Amino acid sequence: MEHIRTPKVENVRLLDRSSGQRKASIGTLYLSATHTIFVENNPETRKESWVLHSMVSSVERTPTIPAGSQVILRCKDFRVFQILVPQERDCLDVLTSLVRLSRPEKYSELYCLSFNPNVNKEERQESWSFVDLTADYKRMGLPNNLWVSTAANSEYRVCETYPSELYVPKSATPPIIVGSARFRSRGRFPALSYFHQDTLAAVCRCSQPLSGFSGRCQEDEAMLQALMKANPGSDYIYVVDTRPKLNAMANRAAGKGYENEDHYTNIKLHFIGIENIHVMRSSQQKIIDVGEMRFPSMTDFLYGLENSGWLKHIKAILDAGLFIARAVADEGVSVLVHCSDGWDRTAQACSVASILLDPYYRTIRGLMVLIERDWVSFGHKFSHRYGHLDGDPKEVSPVIDQFVECVWQLSEQFPCAFEFNERFLVTIHTHIYSCQYGTFLGNCQKERRDMRLGERTHSVWPELWKERAQYTNPLYRAEQSQSQGVLRPNTTPYCFKMWKGLYNHAEKSTPPRQSPADFLSTVREESQQLEEELANQQEVPPGGTPHHHLGFRQEDSSPDRGANHVGGGSEEED
Repeated sequence: MEHIRTPKVENVRLLDRSSGQRKASIGTLYLSATHTIFVENNPETRKESWVLHSMVSSVERTPTIPAGSQVILRCKDFRVFQILVPQERDCLDVLTSLVRLSRPEKYSELYCLSFNPNVNKEERQESWSFVDLTADYKRMGLPNNLWVSTAANSEYRVCETYPSELYVPKSATPPIIVGSARFRSRGRFPALSYFHQDTLAAVCRCSQPLSGFSGRCQEDEAMLQALMKANPGSDYIYVVDTRPKLNAMANRAAGKGYENEDHYTNIKLHFIGIENIHVMRSSQQKIIDVGEMRFPSMTDFLYGLENSGWLKHIKAILDAGLFIARAVADEGVSVLVHCSDGWDRTAQACSVASILLDPYYRTIRGLMVLIERDWVSFGHKFSHRYGHLDGDPKEVSPVIDQFVECVWQLSEQFPCAFEFNERFLVTIHTHIYSCQYGTFLGNCQKERRDMRLGERTHSVWPELWKERAQYTNPLYRAEQSQSQGVLRPNTTPYCFKMWKGLYNHAEKSTPPRQSPADFLSTVREESQQLEEELANQQEVPPGGTPHHHLGFRQEDSSPDRGANHVGGGSEEED
């Protein structure tokens, strides 16, 4: 609260284009410790707009005009709020307050550490066990005679950024694990991400070797040999370096680099070419600019889309996942994936491959488990990448944004294969940035444990699960071959779309009363009701009282019934 210069400003004009607003609303602006709140003056609606300070990416002020001074809030979910304040002094106070409030300097300032929904201690503890990774490994058939759980990293002794519980090949002894860790950047040695029960091939992950031009490590070579032995059907493994080859070669000069095939005789090295976090950060800013165009010509839009390079990067990540999935499912060959430190591009490639390989991860609960495993547990740097605290802007990059978009692109190609809808993906994206829950806070499991987030915050997953009805895809058919088997997407350029549902917030028309998915759900429910009523009618015994109108009520025949029934007669709001 000490950072708030003025808690309340009246006669403020707010324009929120993301809600389809064409003209500014007049009302009162309130600044709290956690939110900026705008309350409309209109006594009939008194509409409230709440913006979490942790969702604000930038605060700008435009030159003063006769009507007042304008502050522009740009949010991490790509919404833009324009606030016109009548008095310049008030505007400066609001600007100064919001700049500080949107850049917390320590974790204790974040919303999740002051967010206290009506949940008792037992329920909070249960929320953190909602996603059970041990159960997922058990679902894969682990441990078995090929892969075992290792205690080598208990108390994070070998690698601080890895989880404490890991699966490794049965033949990988503790000296081999420790030796391999010393030869890998940040100590991130090869460990299991996903095991394919049908082919016995595995997806493993690590960081780059500290090889330089000629360095080698006997234990690391033995570790890769153990990975191969853990798959009886193959006499080699793929090593997928997700970086462009030139980048990997440049790392050699710094004493790092990639595996030398003369030393690792049982590998086939494959470079993918996903660009680094700095290229991705710049690319996303360009796609945001495209989404914010007010009335672009087709030429401007297409040029902006091409110039951003964004869809090219999404394609590269999908291609990486597709290569891994084909190796595991079609060739029965295990794959070891790495980038530089093994927590950005590696997480993208492994998680996309899992989505393609395993129908479970295409369910609502399965996607939660996948994100918890390959992103949260394996040490993706959430706080650095998504600017949770005021820090180095060069550490910020939309790494998991790209994974979420890859899932969306797949759902567009395979509309019946995913149990969840677009709204679920957008909501996950929002919570990655919101800091309302502790799930995506911190940079690794050890950091979260040291902050005692399990005792002080809540997990987002059970909250999303409670609302799963609104995240369900009505087209999902679990029994279809598309839903059951390996997904084989087409990654030629014409198959990729701009995700306007996420990026195009600048100038929306009035939102429809129902999304197509909601409409389909309604039709399906009503069809089911009609079928039940028809069945009841057919079961009437001879001489019984017939249902003379099949259960229809006169008021149900209104042509607007569907819209009123689902939409509640009001416009849909975020």
